[in-house]
Amino acid sequence: MFYPDDVVEEVRSRSDIVDIVSGYVKLQKKGSSYFGLCPFHHEKSPSFSVSPNKQMYYCFGCGAGGNVITFLMEYENYTFPEALKVLADRAGIELPKQEMSKEAKAQADLKMTLLEINKLAANYFHYQLRQPHGRIGYEYLTKRALSDDTIRHFGLGYSNKTSDDLYRYLKGKGYSDNILKESGLFTISERGTWDKFWNRVMFPIMDTNNRVIGFGGRVMGEGEPKYLNSPETKLFDKSRNLYGLNFAKSSREKYFLICEGYMDVIAMHQAGFTNAVASLGTAFTTQHASLLKRYTSQVVLTYDSDDAGVKAALRAIPILKEVGISCKVLNMKPYKDPDEFIKNLGADAFRKRIQEAKNSFLFEIDVLKRGYDLEDPEQKTNFYTEVAKKLLEFPDALERDNYIQAVSREQFINYQDLKQLVNRTAARLGPAWAESRQSAGYGSYADSARQIPLPGGTESGVTRNEPAGGGGTHRAGPKKREKEDGAKQSQRLLLTWLIEDPRLFDKIRGIITPDDFKEELYHTVAQMVFEGHEAGSLSPAGILNHFINDEAQYKEVAALFNASLKDSLGSEEQKKAFSETVIKVRKNSLDEASRTAADIGQLQEIIKAQSALKTLHISLD
Repeated sequence: MFYPDDVVEEVRSRSDIVDIVSGYVKLQKKGSSYFGLCPFHHEKSPSFSVSPNKQMYYCFGCGAGGNVITFLMEYENYTFPEALKVLADRAGIELPKQEMSKEAKAQADLKMTLLEINKLAANYFHYQLRQPHGRIGYEYLTKRALSDDTIRHFGLGYSNKTSDDLYRYLKGKGYSDNILKESGLFTISERGTWDKFWNRVMFPIMDTNNRVIGFGGRVMGEGEPKYLNSPETKLFDKSRNLYGLNFAKSSREKYFLICEGYMDVIAMHQAGFTNAVASLGTAFTTQHASLLKRYTSQVVLTYDSDDAGVKAALRAIPILKEVGISCKVLNMKPYKDPDEFIKNLGADAFRKRIQEAKNSFLFEIDVLKRGYDLEDPEQKTNFYTEVAKKLLEFPDALERDNYIQAVSREQFINYQDLKQLVNRTAARLGPAWAESRQSAGYGSYADSARQIPLPGGTESGVTRNEPAGGGGTHRAGPKKREKEDGAKQSQRLLLTWLIEDPRLFDKIRGIITPDDFKEELYHTVAQMVFEGHEAGSLSPAGILNHFINDEAQYKEVAALFNASLKDSLGSEEQKKAFSETVIKVRKNSLDEASRTAADIGQLQEIIKAQSALKTLHISLD
């Protein structure tokens, strides 16, 4: 759904961000801004700020930032049109009706109808659970120690033994066979029609907006399969949804618990672990990891303690790492799963196990160790060699050394011996092996190799894939990057100052223009900032709307408007800092221009401007 920029800006400008956010977060005024605990990560000291002047929010802890529209999108997991409609309704603004193509309208109508059918089915199953013929399902759930509140909270139900029970109910509501077949709840063929689910305890599967998109069913008594899930439909893709996420996304914990099944999630939520989720009868996927990444950067795997659970954990670990999620593995022995553990030892013991959860890499080493007889010298040597190979997965030298230390402690291997073995292994395996590891998602060989000294070491720090004469090139690299980072920081600071105090535009008039912001994104933003000031309508939150379709750019621009400013420009020290920042931005711009000057005349003009900078003084009084 597309809305014109002026409509979006009207909705945003008539939606006070402090008013909206305070409905979700307890805010306290400090100076010109409001502060509270960040709703997007767990924290004890408030670092989440809401600025009524900028009409923006920003967390100095996790970097979440944006305007009132993106706050609703992030917190409620709304799409852009959904968030805009909520705000428009609240502000009393009627959004223009958007014409949809015939095909698009048909698809939208189909999805709405399927959602209606799923909701009716969920209510029907929940009702059947409390009827006499549903007693078998209810007793199963209560024997698993689930309370009535928990059963109600998760909308659990029961599908009757009659094979066309739900079909007849929904036909009575007027739905056609074609639509009912699309729902995935029925098998409709020339041989007849019957329900997919019968004689099963039912688990409604909800998306992050609490809409029923599918079902899982656990058979009562004998029968195969033991657990049955809805097939793929227009609504349901099991590789892109996680059971319990609709509740877990509101948890205050900074990490998520990933388990194997419905009952584990429900038992953990009932015990107070409301950050638990599970994949839906399928192996953990990259799509699952990407979905989790929206809400957390840390997970604890609580898979079953049997061989299948261990294999599932080993599959999930690299997938989580690939999207940037830190991972630990919980030890549930002597019990098989979280439900069994909590029933026997209680929630406090489970919480303690979470605190003791093992680093995923060390867990992998433990599992690797099980394949070797360490009483056999040859197998012990082979184990150490495999450990050394795994340690080479860390391209950063410092991180790798930290893990060498940890493995040496855990496996009782002498630290120096292990470190030398890692270096020898790197030299022996060579680039081809490391490149194959890189293609599997384990980091760059070049990065790894540069940072591993040759066995025996040299004072020069020359490494096996870097000729002695080339060392100077690499030493120059950090200096260049440091200069580039300094230039970017100066541009960020200047933009933040101009946003914080628009009066400063008059102080830099004739000195700085948007063209002096050489970073491509900063230049684009600077043009909007300068144009807004000249028009007398500078709106940081409005500028953000232009980047809403690019998550990475959006976050960077939000941070751009909230660069760290220690104080206002009241002190002489800060006035000097502002003047120096302006000069740095201008000098960097002129230096870059001098490198691309078209002719000698242009170069002379640049040199003249560079010389004038030496005597430039910006007065803020």
